[in-house]
Amino acid sequence: MNQTKRDTRANCRWTGSIPAMLWVAATAGVVFGAAPPATQPVNTRLPVPAEIAKDMPPPRSRAEVEAILKGADTKAKTRPIHVVLVAGPKDHGPGEHDYPAWQKAWERLLAKSPKTRVTTAWEVPSAEDLKTADVLVLFKHLAWPKELNPAIDAYFARGGGMVLVHFAVDGNQNPESIEKHIGLYWGQGPRFRHGPVDLVMAKKDTPWLRGLAGKTIHFHDETYWRLTGDPKRIDVLATGFEDEEEGRVEIPLLWNLTTGKGRVHVNILGHYNWTFDDPVFRILLLRGIAWAADEPIDRFNDLVLIDATVKD
Repeated sequence: MNQTKRDTRANCRWTGSIPAMLWVAATAGVVFGAAPPATQPVNTRLPVPAEIAKDMPPPRSRAEVEAILKGADTKAKTRPIHVVLVAGPKDHGPGEHDYPAWQKAWERLLAKSPKTRVTTAWEVPSAEDLKTADVLVLFKHLAWPKELNPAIDAYFARGGGMVLVHFAVDGNQNPESIEKHIGLYWGQGPRFRHGPVDLVMAKKDTPWLRGLAGKTIHFHDETYWRLTGDPKRIDVLATGFEDEEEGRVEIPLLWNLTTGKGRVHVNILGHYNWTFDDPVFRILLLRGIAWAADEPIDRFNDLVLIDATVKD
């Protein structure tokens, strides 16, 4: 959406400018060592510019992360898969909606996983991607254009998977197809808020939620709500709460959906670069990618702590 409009909308919480040294202080004690220059990523980590560093949440403890990963099925069989990372032009301020930086960092990260071929696409997947991908991961503005609808239908019909992160759920230019395949989308009249987010994980006994079920996990990110579509169609994995005129409302923030023979995972978080380096967020997103690819949920566990923002 237009930056000026976002700055003037209700509920926005924007940050000010601070000295670059505070970025170092914000990450002191994390296991990846000394902080780099604020504009440079560390291998698989996204940059956190000084302008927003004061709002960066504290690092997770290693114990918290390991507790969630406990009980993984280390003997589950995996197969070779093709992951396509689809990004687009950056459309926000420093350290926000940085689709290009994410694509570069996560191409490196996912490539560290055995039996995983990782390629990238700009704006839309290619015809070849739609023929060979096991899972498309979209972090960009807008899901897909109408011109791709027949190919997307065929992709899901053959069992392809898709993960949509944050503003990739914008379906205003192609509402019918996007609602059909992802369940809920950013349409007319949505709301959003930047700031603290308590992600309330569903209480379900499923592999996806192992180590997470019933927990409340704190983030500093952006929520979307009043999305368009039928919430009864989606399998809600996590919700949040927002204030409306009529009172406190519960909103879906993570969900799964089957469409044709394919699988779709949606994660509304991901506004800030720092979120992608939070190891708990990585667990959520990596499980989403594995599930959408119809692979064991723990397939990418070895990637969770690589260059992550975590303390002992």
